Amino acid sequence: MRIPTIFHSLYFQVIIGIMAGIAVGILSPAWGAAMKPVADTFINMIKMVIGPVIFLTIVLGVGGVGSMKKLGRIGGKALLYFELVTTFALLIGMGVAHVARPGDGMDTSAAEAGAERVAQYQKTALGMDWVAFFTHIVPSNVVEAFAKGDILQILFFALLFGIGLNTLGDTGQHLMGTFDRLLKALFKVLHLVMRLAPFGAFGGMAYTVGKFGLGVLLGLGKLMAAVYLTMTLFVFIALAGICRLYGFRLLALLRHLREELLLVLGTSSSEAVLPQLMHKLETFGCPRAIVGLVVPTGYSFNLDGTTIYLSMAMLFLAQAFSVQLSWGEQFTILGVLMLTSKGAAAVTGGGFVVLASTLASIPTVPIEGLALLLGVDRFMSEARAMTNFVGNAVATVVIAKSEQAWEAPLFESNNDQF
Repeated sequence: MRIPTIFHSLYFQVIIGIMAGIAVGILSPAWGAAMKPVADTFINMIKMVIGPVIFLTIVLGVGGVGSMKKLGRIGGKALLYFELVTTFALLIGMGVAHVARPGDGMDTSAAEAGAERVAQYQKTALGMDWVAFFTHIVPSNVVEAFAKGDILQILFFALLFGIGLNTLGDTGQHLMGTFDRLLKALFKVLHLVMRLAPFGAFGGMAYTVGKFGLGVLLGLGKLMAAVYLTMTLFVFIALAGICRLYGFRLLALLRHLREELLLVLGTSSSEAVLPQLMHKLETFGCPRAIVGLVVPTGYSFNLDGTTIYLSMAMLFLAQAFSVQLSWGEQFTILGVLMLTSKGAAAVTGGGFVVLASTLASIPTVPIEGLALLLGVDRFMSEARAMTNFVGNAVATVVIAKSEQAWEAPLFESNNDQF
């Protein structure tokens, strides 16, 4: 008996993994919670190639870009785009929170239960030095940067290495040929690892449902619904509008990235698909130089989903504790989040740390309110990760189109894969 083709599709297998994980988490929470090592092992297998893939992609892109002026122009455009879009995301999040008011009528008595964990986040927030965060981009030890998988440090070193390679002439071209073969070998490794994606998605979803339970969604259902609705509107109205403005279709891009989107949903981590995203964007028609520069930078500076969540969470807590924020306080929140959200990806428990540091600037909102979000946060991490993922994919194509470097024939030759 011949097995239908759909069963061989990684897309279909990941869906089955997610559904099985939800079922195990509901029927046997203890077994579901015990599946965390399965998800962690898969994500670690992806992380082991992230550093080398980013390094080689950027070096090959910068080494072959030709003009350093062009490289600077691409980087400047990317940073300007990131700031404009994430600020817009913050405004959307605050706007919807004002209209939906998800915190009204919230029982705040549960805030005391998580006081100990909140204190840990508060301590971390007080110790954050944002000047140190930016100076940290320059690695003191390149080997350590690769060992820790520090994306920004690897990006910085790869940029300098690529510029140096660009100036070597024929010698540089020989090295680039070697690096290109190494990158192809790494993508072969990545292809093997991705065959385990259904198990990673299963483990991640089983752990989430088994550990936190679906019951926790009931008390904070209004906030969750508002967050998911806002992110959906942002993707399919705001980002889709940007795509239309630059002459390509969001749905075509999403179909091209459908397997990675499902994996982000299952693992709650956009980092798990970073190398594959870079490869897929190249096959979508984006030049390697732009992909290598925009995607890794965007993973730290273009967190659309995270910024929406942070702005909505701040107003949710104010509403839950019946705190009337003045316009001045709300603009202060906006200004603080514009800065602190850029470092959220580089800090363990980044979302809560950023919230704690922002609450410190608005003392009228009790920081103990973070305890209300501890249980439900995991269920909103999927929406954040998927929105961040889509936002960075769109940003890369936009920069490629703005440079008139989008290779339309390559995209069209892959049309039947969508």
